Amino acid sequence: MSEILKANLLSPIVLAFALGVTARLVRSELQLPKDLYTSLSIYLLFALGLKGGVELSHAAYATIAGPAAVTLLLGCLTPVTSYLVLRYVGRLDAANAAAIAAHYGSVSAVTFIAAQTFVTSVGAAPEGFMPTLLTLLESPGIHIALAIGALQAGSRGSFGETLHEILTARTMVLLVGGLLVGYLMGEHGWQAVAPFFDGGFKGALTLFILEMGIVAADRLADLRQVGLFLIGFGVVMPVVHGALGAALGTLAGLSTGGSTMLAAMAASASYIAAPPAARMNLPTANPTYYLTAALAITFPFNVTVGIPLYYQIARTLHGGA
Repeated sequence: MSEILKANLLSPIVLAFALGVTARLVRSELQLPKDLYTSLSIYLLFALGLKGGVELSHAAYATIAGPAAVTLLLGCLTPVTSYLVLRYVGRLDAANAAAIAAHYGSVSAVTFIAAQTFVTSVGAAPEGFMPTLLTLLESPGIHIALAIGALQAGSRGSFGETLHEILTARTMVLLVGGLLVGYLMGEHGWQAVAPFFDGGFKGALTLFILEMGIVAADRLADLRQVGLFLIGFGVVMPVVHGALGAALGTLAGLSTGGSTMLAAMAASASYIAAPPAARMNLPTANPTYYLTAALAITFPFNVTVGIPLYYQIARTLHGGA
């Protein structure tokens, strides 16, 4: 485990993230132009969808049915368990508990990509249809948590508006659209665009993670406001959900790499799709709580320590050392 953790901490992704945090802490003017940041996110999400769609075109229905089912199960369990812990252990009010649970019930595409890069680097290549599972997990957790919050807090937000915003958001359009395009064009079409979408993927991801380090560092000052409980929640809950994801992935027949990625998905917290949905439906919830927990606590933990831990759990469940 120590060697795996060391290798991950010295990976380009973690080092780039650390550089971004350091740059902000020393008050450097370093920051990616907004248009470049947006372009990189579009590139990464669309490339992920395309490759996943191509691999999906090769997969048999029987192979993907089990993993898809447990992914949807995770999408139901993670927001509910998060809400219960936040509401009855952390004693947060219903609106804040539901808003945070919505973030932890959804998934971080960047964490997914980081996990994919990690398992590939250690020789545990995952199933090619994993981006399909990412898409399945994106939305249910948000809606379940917001529905709980709306019932408990008496929110009057429009469910239809929230559903439309989530389903038409950039992340969903690029992932679902990329999956469809990749599925239809198949391997032959992929070979024509692979030099661009596959060849530069890791370099673009490293640059994107550098900016994520800067963004995360901007929220470090908010840690004083969220309190020790939420800091602990942002570390412990991902481990619980990650272990659950690894176990369910193993039961569904996923490989060690696939189980690790499902664990990372379950352990991650959304900071792209969930925030606008929470603002719309739970306006009394404090954005400092859910944004800081997702971006300044859980995301760094997963990228540096969490993913290697989930890999070790998955290896153990698969009978490895």
